[in-house]
Amino acid sequence: MGTHVIKMPDIGEGIAQVELVEWFVKVGDVIAEDQVVADVMTDKATVEIPSPVSGKVLALGGQPGEVMAVGSELIRIEVEGSGNHVDVPQAKPVEAHSAPVAPVAPTPETKAPQPAALQAPEQHVEAPIVPRQPGDKPLASPAVRKRALDAGIELRYVHGSGPAGRILHEDLDAFMSKPHSAAGQVQSGYAKRTDSEQVQVIGLRRKIAQRMQDAKRRVAHFSYVEEIDVTAVEALRQQLNAKHGNTRGKLTLLPFLVRALVVALRDFPQINATYDDEAQVITRHGAVHVGIATQGDNGLMVPVLRHAEAASLWANAGEISRLANAARSNKASREELSGSTITLTSLGALGGIVSTPVVNTPEVAIVGVNRIVERPVVIDGQIVVRKMMNLSSSFDHRVVDGMDAAQFIQAVRGLLEQPACLFLE
Repeated sequence: MGTHVIKMPDIGEGIAQVELVEWFVKVGDVIAEDQVVADVMTDKATVEIPSPVSGKVLALGGQPGEVMAVGSELIRIEVEGSGNHVDVPQAKPVEAHSAPVAPVAPTPETKAPQPAALQAPEQHVEAPIVPRQPGDKPLASPAVRKRALDAGIELRYVHGSGPAGRILHEDLDAFMSKPHSAAGQVQSGYAKRTDSEQVQVIGLRRKIAQRMQDAKRRVAHFSYVEEIDVTAVEALRQQLNAKHGNTRGKLTLLPFLVRALVVALRDFPQINATYDDEAQVITRHGAVHVGIATQGDNGLMVPVLRHAEAASLWANAGEISRLANAARSNKASREELSGSTITLTSLGALGGIVSTPVVNTPEVAIVGVNRIVERPVVIDGQIVVRKMMNLSSSFDHRVVDGMDAAQFIQAVRGLLEQPACLFLE
């Protein structure tokens, strides 16, 4: 038997270090060739690291949240043959669990122990009522955590069957189908709770926090809100879907908003721009690369709809859908997550009345969409019911003057309220 060491690969673009986000294996696991062992994150995207060999995991080279240099040891695997590594005295790698484990007397069935530097104790939860070790955070998606909270279940008592012990919805189903003591499940919504949970800020959440903090610190934000009557554009959208939906695909409001941005920006090139505040250079872009803010289970990502000015409603709609799916499934490439010149953000039906979106630096503008509501308005002295929506937009006041921002949003408003103008040349 030999040892194969996988080192942190060079992901490109001059990146010297990456953040280890999540392990999908643990010490003792037998893995197959091409199996994904870990996720790492650069400044732009999450990258999966597969194993080039089959074998047994001997040691892990870091913990989630740790920043590792390219070329450093990521994982050590026991393989058939000689492997690619000759063991020499090394510093002890990070173990899977820090809790000490009492020595176990060998038996005829017990295999010979590994060298101390490669040992990492495993923890097996035989029954749901046996909690994890203190500080051993259960892995679960936000949806699973919310469901457990609503049901009064402490996740530390739930056995996870997913990768790296991740708790899945079916694990909750199995847990709730069996009787449990009060230690594992809150008996009443009125019962006192003294539990707390610490969530380490790593991976995408850390990048979001850093970018938002940097944007608020460096950008001179100001916001502008305008009310728009979207009755006509909604009627056009429904007509197009009824006529072409089965052949070209269904249209949401987003492609119309993108088209309105494209047309309006022709007269406001200072808004389709990026600002390098260190070099004191503003770059005005001819191409309209629209960042589409997309919420996934792991946080907010902004895939880029490239050359929106050169595509039809349906082409942009299809690309928006593809990019959103790629972002939500964590499959978006670095190229798909960079290079935007203006960002469009929407919370859909949860959009509220007004928001104050944060400019996605180095851009200088972000357009926020609030929800559509039907309400009475006065037109030509008559009270009529119309579909109304607010645009809540933010700008970098170092680059965009208040009057320019207001005129730009008014131009967008005019295009959406008279949607035939979207297609006039």
